[in-house]
Parts: sequence; C-alpha cells; structure tokens
Amino acid sequence: MTTAIALKISPITRAHGAVVEGVDLSQELSDATIAEIWQAVLQHKVLFFKGQSLDSDGQIRFGSLFGGLTPSHPIAGPLDPEHPQIYEVDAYAKDSRNDTWHTDITFTRTPAKATILRAVKVPAIGGDTLFTDLEAAYDSLAAPVQGLVDQLTAVHDGSKSFAEHVEANIDFNIWEGEQYRLVPVRHPVVRVHPETGRKSLFVNPEFTRSIDGVSKYESRAILDLLFTHITKPEHIVRHRWSDGDVGLWDNRNTAHYANYDYGDFRRVMERVTLVGDEPFGPVGR
Repeated sequence: MTTAIALKISPITRAHGAVVEGVDLSQELSDATIAEIWQAVLQHKVLFFKGQSLDSDGQIRFGSLFGGLTPSHPIAGPLDPEHPQIYEVDAYAKDSRNDTWHTDITFTRTPAKATILRAVKVPAIGGDTLFTDLEAAYDSLAAPVQGLVDQLTAVHDGSKSFAEHVEANIDFNIWEGEQYRLVPVRHPVVRVHPETGRKSLFVNPEFTRSIDGVSKYESRAILDLLFTHITKPEHIVRHRWSDGDVGLWDNRNTAHYANYDYGDFRRVMERVTLVGDEPFGPVGR
C-alpha cells in the first residue's frame, strides 16, 4: 500500500537544479509521487535527494520506476554479476575520474535518457559535480548563431576516452540489443527534447569530435565556440556530495563535470542509466 507524499522541491537556480526533500527513496513510492518526481526532472533537469539510504539493489529499483535501465556501460564492465545495470565510478581503483565535461554515453546511437548517481563514499573536501544547462545555453545564443547550429550534425566518438579498453580487447557489453562496437555516431548539434519540445545544444568536449559538412578549421571554431558557451558560469550548478546523496538528471539537456580535487582519497559513486532514444533535431530529422 502506497500513499502520495508531499514533496518539497527547492530550486537552486532559475534555470535548472533543485533539491528534493520529504521522500525516502528506499521505500515503495506511489504512482503520484513517481510522476511528480519525473515532472520535476522535466522542469529542473537536475535533482538532488540528500541523505538517502539506498543500496545497489534499491538504486536499481528506484531507477526502474522511470523506465528501462541500460546495461552498466557499453564498454566497461558492471559493478558485479548481480548488478549488471550498475557502473561504478572509482577514480582511485578504476581511474574513472570523469573530470571532463560530458553527457553520458552520447557516443552511442541511443544515448541514455537520464542518469541516477549515488554517492557511496565521498571525500570530506572536494569531489563536487558541476552540471550545465544545455537548454539555457541554446536559448542564450544570438539568433543568427541559433540559425546556424540548428542545421548542423556532429560526430560523437568514444574511442579516445576508452582506448585502453579497446586495446585490451575486452568483451563489450550488449547494448541496443546487440554486442556493442565502438564506432562513431552522428547526432544533431541541437536536440529537440522528446517530452518538452524545447531545444538544447547537444555537444560535449569529451565525445563530440567534429561537425559534418564543414572544413576541419570551421569545425574546430564552431565547437570551440559552443564548448566555451555551454560552460559559462551562469549555466552551471554545483553539488557538494555527502554519503548517501542521490542525483537524478536528464541527459537530453545537460552535461556534467566531476571535480578531481581530492588527491588519493577514494571517491566511490554508483550509476544507473535509463534507456534513451535516437536524438532528433529541429531541421528535418
């Protein structure tokens, strides 16, 4: 038996980011509460639930409330065989620092719809994550620049980031229904959100390699402009993690950066991602 919960949702900025209170994510949630949380995702893009008591099984259950979960990662292995959906982020043991601006798994044909990250062990100081609002970044471009980027397609490639896995000839995971192979994919530079209809820039420094249909110099100039623009301070919120915190964010209109400023301290996070769809843009896609 479940009942609706009165959530307290406190925005961090006018554009994105909110802290959600009044809910224990380890408990069974009503349909109304699930719907309210997802509506908050669509409105605020990035949500933080502080002081939760989820374990790995509970994180999988919570994530499944919002749709199907992907395997842990297209290339890297899962936490363990009992939790094939969980990808462990551990800079100390696995050199998975994530200290570059990125949106999760954009180097696949159908990037993850959303991410749920749980803080298992965080340093006393440092290890914050920054999130940028790619919708606000698009909206703040001058109209002529919007007109340009609306028409563009970009190449996304994970080879540089995961070369060591490729060189080791590891067995890639099943992704999108088949054994994954690390090949470049193309996505619109401007993505239309399938639920809200709003436009966002859909590029990130970690995985976006080039722009189709222009010279390499023009491609570099366009990407430099967009990468600088999406990381302007007014587009960013910053979260200071505590053990047990849970972050839930929309990958269709955000990018993030995990600060590596904690030395040899072991910062351990566990991640699940929701199955996404193929991005489409505003011009005939």
